[in-house]
Amino acid sequence: MQIKPVTGGVGAELLGIDLAQPLRQDAVADIRAALAEHGVVFFRDQDLTPAQHIAFAGSFGPININRFFRAVDGYPEIAEVRKEPEQKTNVGGGWHTDHSYDVEPALGSVLYAREVPDHGGDTLFSSMAAAYDALSDGLKDTLRGLRAVHSSRHVFGPGKKSDDPRYKNAEQATQDAVHPVVVRHPDSGKRVLFVNPGFTLHFEGWTADESKPLLDYLYRHAARPEFGCRFQWREGSIAFWDNRATWHYAVNDYHGARRLMHRITIEGVGLAG
Repeated sequence: MQIKPVTGGVGAELLGIDLAQPLRQDAVADIRAALAEHGVVFFRDQDLTPAQHIAFAGSFGPININRFFRAVDGYPEIAEVRKEPEQKTNVGGGWHTDHSYDVEPALGSVLYAREVPDHGGDTLFSSMAAAYDALSDGLKDTLRGLRAVHSSRHVFGPGKKSDDPRYKNAEQATQDAVHPVVVRHPDSGKRVLFVNPGFTLHFEGWTADESKPLLDYLYRHAARPEFGCRFQWREGSIAFWDNRATWHYAVNDYHGARRLMHRITIEGVGLAG
């Protein structure tokens, strides 16, 4: 397996590996190490059945059965990330970190391209380790003493996605969690900024109004292009990202075309500062 970094900020392509074949333990360890180092790893030209997709993701931990996305028929482990030609909004069209609203946030997600438009539909990624490293020492000291509240209610709760057939179980959007604003990554040991525009509400003990100026600054800072990369999908491409160390953003620039992705999310552990 060869590792080819995509940018200086985040991401690497892993070459010379067929994910349809069972992985040896040393290969799993190598992929896990590359994920910890680069935040997201990409594979090209993969031809996987749903069962092989599940087997690959399951090599890295227990699989999370998604509460809110429709599943692939017969495979509850695989969530559909779909946009039909007549739909105007996409799934994930804003910077976010999956499952930060869970007490034990997801380790990561394995997104497999089944059908992609002729152009557009890229995904942006940004490194929260690089974003943290670039902060001033004074702000780092301030943030290390803070915790933030995350929630699923304002995104998936009743009335939020009720008219969109791609989502389900609005009544189950009851997740709230409090995490350190700066966490120590459990695999790499790096300090990582752990807030995101999608699911973070406010700092613990602060009002939303008090929190907004600092959160907005952090969001602008963390989206700087030098921390990120842009992945152009082809059918058979896979992105495996670390939810503890990255943000991602699905670009909605392919109206009138169909895009179908299969996503498996891997359970994680609690995060410490």
